[in-house]
Amino acid sequence: MKKWFVALLAVTLMFTLLADFGGKESIVICSSAEQFRNDALQKQLHDRFPEYNVVVMYMSTGKAAAKIYAEKENSEVDILIALETGYLDKIKDSLADISGISRIPYLEGLAPADNHNLWVSWERQAGAIVVNREVLDKYGLEAPTSYADLLKPEYKGLVAMPDPKSSGTGYFFYKSWVNTMGEDGALEYVDQLYGNLKQFTESGSGPIKLLKQGEVAVGLALTFQAVNEINAGQPLEIIFPETGSPYSLTGSAVIKGHTEKPGVQEVFDFIANEFIVYDKENFSPEAVFEGQHNQIPHYPQNIQYADMHGIQDIQEKERLLDLWKY
Repeated sequence: MKKWFVALLAVTLMFTLLADFGGKESIVICSSAEQFRNDALQKQLHDRFPEYNVVVMYMSTGKAAAKIYAEKENSEVDILIALETGYLDKIKDSLADISGISRIPYLEGLAPADNHNLWVSWERQAGAIVVNREVLDKYGLEAPTSYADLLKPEYKGLVAMPDPKSSGTGYFFYKSWVNTMGEDGALEYVDQLYGNLKQFTESGSGPIKLLKQGEVAVGLALTFQAVNEINAGQPLEIIFPETGSPYSLTGSAVIKGHTEKPGVQEVFDFIANEFIVYDKENFSPEAVFEGQHNQIPHYPQNIQYADMHGIQDIQEKERLLDLWKY
């Protein structure tokens, strides 16, 4: 616990030092998106708002939520991006009412009104079974077509998935199993799957890294990361589970009281209505709003999504993680 507070203090100091720059009004954005996406946002904000010192900093979704939960309205962070909606619900008392800011035609169930007007949906992070065709051929294996196939003895030591306790990706696979198999069935399935796993990876990108290195044949991974690697020439293939692609949702918000700070509402308007379109077209294309375009080659079309009821319930997440014994 002491180490966690020291780390949080160090991050807070870093934010403060970076925000105090050049005598311009500073706006601090805490993003849980990948760094290359943050870099693109930083450049566009620099070009669009030269009168402000806008700082985009990465922080994992759990640490970002913990920071706001501890600091509340006194945080130097003004805007949150790509934070899991379950965590947003946990810190909702520290979020500003942003009614009417979003003009995005969200798909049913993802509209700002469904989120108490405290945040807007940012992205749907979805996953699939991803295989390395060369590794499968090396061992003379057929590609799995279902979660049940991953229990076959021939896959022993050749499967990887993210750890639900440290990865939102790992958790949405776990939650999809609970929703489709029942709690006891899901836990029994994990007990059997464990025998075939090479490892639980700490991050959601871990299985893709192992697939690229040829250390595993099968990974439970993020679809958009797999597509990026396929486009880069990796021998990967995406297989959607029979129950659909599991996913979680992230959102973006403003800290309570910070909408009165010069530039914050203006910058958030740009992020929530313009950059979100660019981000979905070029980086994270899972369906979020109507008329959404995808410029990423080879991205799967007409994806069927899994039943993910309860994915935004942080109390349910904490309860299920308490049952996770690995």
